[in-house]
Amino acid sequence: MDPATLLLVEDDPVIRLFLADNLTADGYDVLVAETVHDAGRLLERSRPDLAVFDVHLPDGSGLDLLRRVRASDGLASRLDPTLPVVMLSGAGEELDRVRGLERGADDYVVKPFAYPELRLRIEAVLRRARTRVQLGTLRIGSLEIDPAGRAASVRGQRVELAAKEFALLRTLASAPSRVFTKEELLRDVWGFRAAGSTRTLDSHACRLRQKLRADGDEFVVNVWGVGYRLVDGPAPSGFPARSAS
Repeated sequence: MDPATLLLVEDDPVIRLFLADNLTADGYDVLVAETVHDAGRLLERSRPDLAVFDVHLPDGSGLDLLRRVRASDGLASRLDPTLPVVMLSGAGEELDRVRGLERGADDYVVKPFAYPELRLRIEAVLRRARTRVQLGTLRIGSLEIDPAGRAASVRGQRVELAAKEFALLRTLASAPSRVFTKEELLRDVWGFRAAGSTRTLDSHACRLRQKLRADGDEFVVNVWGVGYRLVDGPAPSGFPARSAS
């Protein structure tokens, strides 16, 4: 399994460096930010598997950043509303902890804390998130996806997919209607770490779209200039999309 990517949002340079160094040593790819503004830009450009937000930041609150993530539609803002988030706060800030959990934090760690505790909590949140993704049949309209059985069907008819076609479909189905950039898909499905030719992605998306087409349904949509998304049935009118070709 590829190493998980973490976004660490912490304004204290000593804590930020300490956590980034230790998380990197433990095998994570770590992105760092010290302000709400910088964190928002990284969240829109990258696609971390988990984020750690400090509550008190120079230009705002980690709680407001969490609320912005959870309120996102995954389209216009390009934020992932299902992003696992661990909050950090100082001792005695019980109200902040309650607010964080109310706004959708997956876990809370109180400062001062031992690094092993934070690492174990991160591992637990990632494990729960991956379990939610892997278990159960996913349904998008008449399309059904069985991650455990690596099977897909449309209107009850099994669709034979190659391994990478299924991996692409599974990634798109992890957040239906969210637009995945081509860079994200090349990284998550093919493991590319640097921007390169999108011809491989485009050809797989085209074949996947053809195989899923049934009675006029169009599930895989190419959002021109951005990437791909799944839709339930015909592509919505007025949305800047074209077929995957």
